[in-house]
Amino acid sequence: MPIKLPSTLPAFAELSREGVMVMADELAEKQDIRPLRIALLNLMPKKITTETQFARLIGASPLQVEFSLIRMSEHETRNTSALHMEAFYRTFREVKETGKKFDGLIVTGAPIEHLDFDDVTYWDELREIFEWTQTHVHSTLGVCWGGMAMINHFHGVKKHILDAKAFGCVRHDNLDPASPYLRGFSDDMVMPVSRWTELRRSEIEDAGLKVLIDSAETGPALVEDTACRALYIFNHFEYDSATLKEEYDRDIAAGKPINVPDNYYPNNDPSLPPKNRWRSHAHLFYNNWINEMYLTTPFDASRIGESMTDLRGT
Repeated sequence: MPIKLPSTLPAFAELSREGVMVMADELAEKQDIRPLRIALLNLMPKKITTETQFARLIGASPLQVEFSLIRMSEHETRNTSALHMEAFYRTFREVKETGKKFDGLIVTGAPIEHLDFDDVTYWDELREIFEWTQTHVHSTLGVCWGGMAMINHFHGVKKHILDAKAFGCVRHDNLDPASPYLRGFSDDMVMPVSRWTELRRSEIEDAGLKVLIDSAETGPALVEDTACRALYIFNHFEYDSATLKEEYDRDIAAGKPINVPDNYYPNNDPSLPPKNRWRSHAHLFYNNWINEMYLTTPFDASRIGESMTDLRGT
């Protein structure tokens, strides 16, 4: 089944060319089913690139998905046109006023790792969003900085600055093969990593949370937070094949100190085209997340946010 997108969204044409099943609003409205409502709170500067990456993975699901784009109410982006933002995004304030509930919400990363959370200009509103998810979202997925922000807000787990950037394709261990989110996963896998901060497994586990994927090199990558109906993933299954290359080339052009991304280019040679070795696990992870959401979310969307005990008792 397809992902429902506005036919004028740039991702619609690109994903159609790739063979991803997409459906325009006018056609989706003729189908007599309830699509899953999944929203993307996009904190990244390059909005179109990020929304396309996540839509590609969500659109591979066998279920119909209504995909909504949300931005912070006060923060204005300087990297995406105002026309695009006006046409396709709604502010959190606007979404909140409608009272609409979502089966899933993805909170992206943001290139502000060096800042303390309290120094982020939109931190107060972001904390309000995190609290709003507890009554208006069935399952929340925090990605990279977004996940670090969520786990800090709900559990006080701190991020720690690294001496050097964790950058490249890193092998990770599957710690819980029985988890529904890791169904079909190999015992280990490659995942793109690009961050200057880390979270420590001992501190996560001391907070009563479960680490599902870990790396001896770069630490925890996926954490389950049952109480808050959330997952925190600190690395980037959603990255395109060339995303790490674009980050590397950008930093080299700007004269910034940056290592060649580990285990990414053939023979560690940046002149050679990189190969994507995480795509299959990326699709598997997002399909597992959506499938688990579909199995547990109430058909009556107005009941999203109720406890699982209440839902099972009816």
